[in-house]
Amino acid sequence: MPHRNVCLSSLSLLLVLCGGAQAPSSLTGHSDRDRLLGAWRLIKIESPVPDGKTAPAPQPAGMLIYTNDGHMSVQLMYPVKTISNEYVEQGYEASFGSYDVDESRHLVTHHVQGSVTRDRLVGKDLSRRYEFTPDGHLLIRSARPEEHWSVTWEKY
Repeated sequence: MPHRNVCLSSLSLLLVLCGGAQAPSSLTGHSDRDRLLGAWRLIKIESPVPDGKTAPAPQPAGMLIYTNDGHMSVQLMYPVKTISNEYVEQGYEASFGSYDVDESRHLVTHHVQGSVTRDRLVGKDLSRRYEFTPDGHLLIRSARPEEHWSVTWEKY
């Protein structure tokens, strides 16, 4: 009986110490790569302005897909067609290619094979920091120091 009490006390202490912490993928039996697989719906994009605050902006609709055989695709449609940059052409963002996951660094790298912006992205390796939130969302940020955006995705 005393042995059982020690085990229960130890288990209780372990639960208190770990309370709320996300279990590492090695403990859940699912790798981060496995958790990335599937289709994700865009929840929101945040881009801070120069003073560091997030400016309200019209949110695009979007989808991100990671396949088991190592391919990815992302599409976003912004509410206005006037947006164009490295990723977006006339309010539409789309690219596809392969991807690699570095779980120790929480990086997913998209190897762009095709893009609506063509040579502005094709052939580039885009490293992204990822995080799984406690509520099941996927948060992705650029690993490039000059980019400060973040994107929140929800599994379909």
